[in-house]
Amino acid sequence: MNKLEKKELPIGVSDFKKIITESLYYIDKSLFIKEVVGSGAMVLLYPRPRRFGKTLNLSMLKYFYDCSEDNSDLFKDLAISNEDNIMKKQGKHPVIFITLKDIKAETVEHCFEKIYHEISKLYKVHKNILTNGSMSELDIEYYNKIMSETGTRTNFETSLKNLSQYLFEHYKINPVILIDEYDTPIHAGYYNNYYKEIIGFMQGFLGGALKDNVYLEKGVLTGILRVARESIFSDLNNIRVLSILNKESADKFGFTDTEVEKLLIDANSNLSFADVKNSYDGYNFGGFDIYNPWSILNSLQESHLGHYWANTSSNKLIKTMCQEADDSVKEDIGILIQGGSIKKYIQDHIVFPELKENKNAIWNFFLMCGYLRYDNYILNGDSWDTNAELTIPNREILVLFATNIVTNWFVRPEKTDELINIATCLINGDIEKFKHEFTEYCQESFSYYDVSDKNPEKFYHAFVLGMITCLRDRYIIKSNRESGYGRSDLLLIPIVEAEPVSSHTDYQTKHPNGIIFEFKKLNESRGETFEKAFSNGKRQLLEKRYDLEMQSYGIKDITYIIAVFKGKEVILQSFNTDLSVL
Repeated sequence: MNKLEKKELPIGVSDFKKIITESLYYIDKSLFIKEVVGSGAMVLLYPRPRRFGKTLNLSMLKYFYDCSEDNSDLFKDLAISNEDNIMKKQGKHPVIFITLKDIKAETVEHCFEKIYHEISKLYKVHKNILTNGSMSELDIEYYNKIMSETGTRTNFETSLKNLSQYLFEHYKINPVILIDEYDTPIHAGYYNNYYKEIIGFMQGFLGGALKDNVYLEKGVLTGILRVARESIFSDLNNIRVLSILNKESADKFGFTDTEVEKLLIDANSNLSFADVKNSYDGYNFGGFDIYNPWSILNSLQESHLGHYWANTSSNKLIKTMCQEADDSVKEDIGILIQGGSIKKYIQDHIVFPELKENKNAIWNFFLMCGYLRYDNYILNGDSWDTNAELTIPNREILVLFATNIVTNWFVRPEKTDELINIATCLINGDIEKFKHEFTEYCQESFSYYDVSDKNPEKFYHAFVLGMITCLRDRYIIKSNRESGYGRSDLLLIPIVEAEPVSSHTDYQTKHPNGIIFEFKKLNESRGETFEKAFSNGKRQLLEKRYDLEMQSYGIKDITYIIAVFKGKEVILQSFNTDLSVL
């Protein structure tokens, strides 16, 4: 491969022919064609996160199969050119290629307008068949209605199947149907409350073309999620779903270790492989270690390890699910951000009507949308509630969790500045100001979370996640909450710089105090007073000896803060002392 002085990076380019003919840098994924052609399934669905090369792979299939022009030169230097049996299929079929990735609308009317427009463009691509003399007047009239977007909803619902028939009658060979991002309008329909209408249309549009269609050679779909058969592919028994849980084609989306190492060399990049791996690696696709290609290409273009993937989609649906999530989800998010793992039951399909009732749905969404990594997956395990271990895959996603998912999705945006101010007080060692700001924050936040005197956990989670967000670069943050506030704690362990210090002041600057929180809810039913609660809190600190863990990090000075809650009222005590003297 030539150096990148002669090979521009194909950032934002998803047209395979453009990449090859303009000599843009291309990581050879052409053996994906072999897996598609050689598959015994008539219809294949590949769910993958956004920006992992789905559209480019479908575009490659389009130019491989397309019989309307000679594209053989596009493949002559690629791995697929060595597969003689597969290459016999090159240029032998008409191709129906449609993308639904831009079908996002707030109303059902606008959604259908966009769908009709895409179908109209598809029909215009193949309008040459109108002149072959094989179509009846009624078929020509129907074809023109689709092109002019004047047909009925039923006309458009059957348009994909009808086009496959027209192409077969023209070319005398079965067409290939390629559908990119098939599930985008379904996401929009669910989020904007027209799910039933869009599902009804998609069942006819996709089902008619892919189920028992005698004119179909092969169908290939991509999307982010596999929408369960019961919802959209009803009775479609000829489909094979190859999600990130499957080994087949796992390395054909995204970049592998070997591909990234070679790309860095070809680009003569100043970025180290280790740093790139830490930032963008970590995805597990069917047992393959996979990198986010969008972030890799952008980081090479900018010569900077930035956060490129996070801003490519709003993910409104996940945001809504996070805002409606219960305390257990927030607690699990805290574990993940701290570098821990959680065990959950995951599956590769989604039934949208069940999302609000199914607590595991959010983890399926996070995983399939590219926010999490899975390990130790058991297809048919004995446990009904856990079959995989989930973690945050890399630093880019860790920052996304800390900044977007926590700050913007779990915590009200207008409360973020207050959390930063509270965190700043801790960093500066201004404990009295912290206590004042914390108390005011509690008063307002309890009203927001609408919690009763018996259930302040929602506030606790928002506070812990907020602290993680604001202090993640300065502190190792550990939360170890069991049910109730009687055994809740939060450790803020300073990230110690291994540098010499010349004075006590210099030491305090480089090694700020460690902070240990104890959260308690006043037990009035047992006649507990604030004074007694503080006494019990100190006793628990002494019993648990969290200071020993802090000292294991080399932290000599520790600030202890006990917060006792009584409904919306909270009182704090703080002290700096050796626990052994309590």
